Amino acid sequence: MTITADSSQSASNLRVGELRPSQLLHTYGVGSVADLPNLSVMILGLDEWELEEAAIVPEERLLAAVRSKLGAQVQNLRMPPYTPEDQNNPTGGWSRIGVPVAVFPGWLRCTDNRCNRLAPAGSGLFHLLPNSYAPDRTRYVHSCRGTGHKRPTAVPARFVSACPAGHVDDFPWMYFVHRGAQHGADHTLKLVERGTTGEAANIFVECSCDVNSRSMAEAIGTRSEQVLPACRGRHPHLGIFEPCDEQTRTMALGATNGWFAMQLRVFSIPHADDPVDSAVAEHWAGLRVAAQLPRETARLVLPTQVMWPQLERFGTDMVLNAIERRQNANQAPVAEDVDALDIAGPEWLAFTGSPQNHPDFSVSEEAVPASHRDWLGQVRLVKRLREVSALYGFSRIDAPEWGSATSGGLVLEENRAPLSSAAPSWVPCAETRGEGIFLRFDEQRVTAWEQDPSVIRRAKTLMKAHEKWCAQRRTEADWPGIRYLLLHTFAHVLIREFALECGYGAAGIGERIYARSGEDPMAGILLYTAAPDSEGTLGGLVTLGGQYRLGKLIDQALEAARLCGSDPLCADHNPVAHGRLHGAACHACLFAAETSCERGNHFLDRELLVETFSGRPGGFFADFFTA
Repeated sequence: MTITADSSQSASNLRVGELRPSQLLHTYGVGSVADLPNLSVMILGLDEWELEEAAIVPEERLLAAVRSKLGAQVQNLRMPPYTPEDQNNPTGGWSRIGVPVAVFPGWLRCTDNRCNRLAPAGSGLFHLLPNSYAPDRTRYVHSCRGTGHKRPTAVPARFVSACPAGHVDDFPWMYFVHRGAQHGADHTLKLVERGTTGEAANIFVECSCDVNSRSMAEAIGTRSEQVLPACRGRHPHLGIFEPCDEQTRTMALGATNGWFAMQLRVFSIPHADDPVDSAVAEHWAGLRVAAQLPRETARLVLPTQVMWPQLERFGTDMVLNAIERRQNANQAPVAEDVDALDIAGPEWLAFTGSPQNHPDFSVSEEAVPASHRDWLGQVRLVKRLREVSALYGFSRIDAPEWGSATSGGLVLEENRAPLSSAAPSWVPCAETRGEGIFLRFDEQRVTAWEQDPSVIRRAKTLMKAHEKWCAQRRTEADWPGIRYLLLHTFAHVLIREFALECGYGAAGIGERIYARSGEDPMAGILLYTAAPDSEGTLGGLVTLGGQYRLGKLIDQALEAARLCGSDPLCADHNPVAHGRLHGAACHACLFAAETSCERGNHFLDRELLVETFSGRPGGFFADFFTA
């Protein structure tokens, strides 16, 4: 993905680097800081994006979920703008298509040890040297003529200020070194490193006046509240300021808590049994015009439509026939706004229903391992899978509390920062393709387990810890239920076991938990892996779902869950004492990578699976092991 310079900069439409579309949602989305080899830039808001080359993604279920978060004015989901690279013309029009960015932080430091000048990028002291043929070499230089009489490179200042409300700003260098006192406009600053460790205590801000230099250690930690000004409410990605009552905090440039994405994700599921009918239903919003035209006219119009590359493989006649069938059937819209955040329901029906074979969704039946048939009701091999993710906001400093991907989940969004200055009419999205294994628990077995007195007692303990957790944060959160904890914990032990066998790292295997009691109950998990390229993954995970391999892997995973390297501390962990959302779980036994867990390693408890070191009964699989 090409990044272009913000139009407000002196180097408008200057290509300065590349990012993948998935990175623009997960790592470097709107409002985040991208650390390039010689520059530090911020991804600008959606108001600045050019949409001519931003393809629309027709995923109605995801669009409905986004509308429930941001409002009905959201019209579509779009991929980041992109034009294929022309290697014969590196400065052609394709190089000016991309995501707009602006230099951030706005202060730069000269790298010459005899200079160390610290000043704003727009002060006239620094000059941007573009490189159209090697964008990663674009850099700022200082005119001080350092060692060798070459202009030394100017690098971004190492610190910025931020607040929990999602605002971020340049560090108040002048205010800090003068200790809040008034100062003239002719003062000059230096940022000097006096030690070799690079720690904040060895970094000093010096002024040309007679004020004493000041260590950056004073601006970090609890002392920062006394030495830093109040937040100005700045959103650099939008170019606006808004009222804010929060206290600013010093943050190192590139810190991992500088940007947290808020996303919604869905799997693309077929809208009809016939692949061409499903594809037409998916793109129906753009095909309505063709449906009103005579057949011969529609034959000429179809190849000019934006969705034609996704339909071309079926041929014009088959697409026209499918359009006529849908028009004659007068079908209802694919997705409704009612219960838009029930992402799990349609996916559950697709995974548990009849086997399907579509370009983006292929599910086949597999025999259940003989040794697990009393609790495992169904095994499905998902050979092809397409996941679409949409970014609808972000936060800083404090990560949003993780919600369930399949239920819309609880995400505490009081400090959600906006993607645009006005209510957005679109949001960026990305798609990945992959494979997975779906396991459906026997509903009667799960229901009977939920009614066990030992399970009820454990559920009360975990619920009490959940209530304390909410009270500490002064918020309300839905308890996902003991069924969810069972399935979630089982998914984590399998992720660890699968990673040893399938060739994918544990961080590359994701989970989807389908847990619902009462009417239309659900009890199942999907473990999957996906990649952003066109083909996705190569079958290493699906092969583990065969009945002769899966049963052995489940046995091994459950056996490993009985004992943790941190026992007895892990097994005896009391979640109520500190208001934790997990029971017997830790990094040594259950915790997974952030990319794998849909709940941020919350709602886990080995005690619900097997008998642990604590010896308390109630494990779902306790009967599978002999004393």
